[in-house]
Amino acid sequence: MQSKTPSESRTIMTDMVLPSETNPLNNLFGGELLARMDRAASIAARRHSRRITVTASVNHVAFNRSVPLGSVVTVEAKISRTFRTSMEVYIDVWMEDRFSGESVKANEAIYTFVAVDDTGKPTEVPPVVPETELEIERFEGALRRKQLSLVLAGKMKPSEATELRALFVKD
Repeated sequence: MQSKTPSESRTIMTDMVLPSETNPLNNLFGGELLARMDRAASIAARRHSRRITVTASVNHVAFNRSVPLGSVVTVEAKISRTFRTSMEVYIDVWMEDRFSGESVKANEAIYTFVAVDDTGKPTEVPPVVPETELEIERFEGALRRKQLSLVLAGKMKPSEATELRALFVKD
């Protein structure tokens, strides 16, 4: 299976925050932002795998800044690492200041998607080869994040988490 780079899956969605998408403080609802991130991540996963993809988990979400009404929001998603049938998608959310036009990072998230065939059975995905320093950093951290997620979900014994062994097992 031919390897791909994160840039081949890069997905950018830009939209404006409208009144119907805000809470009583006139900031974007967290759930609305989660939906936008899920759509962008889904497209990135499909671009990488060229398969139907389903959200397996939302591993991390950081709402670092509120996003006010009228803001221009850009969601950027890229595959950070693949495993046999799953893909970690790293999502950065940028907010354009209404007055200065400057873009600042507002939020980030990490989702996991699984590629499936027409019957819904998981299917293999191409490996990813990171190119930039940031892509390499995210790629290297992905196995630790996956193992931590599996340990916390009770799907992996702490002693089997090779990347986290020092946290869980005294030698």
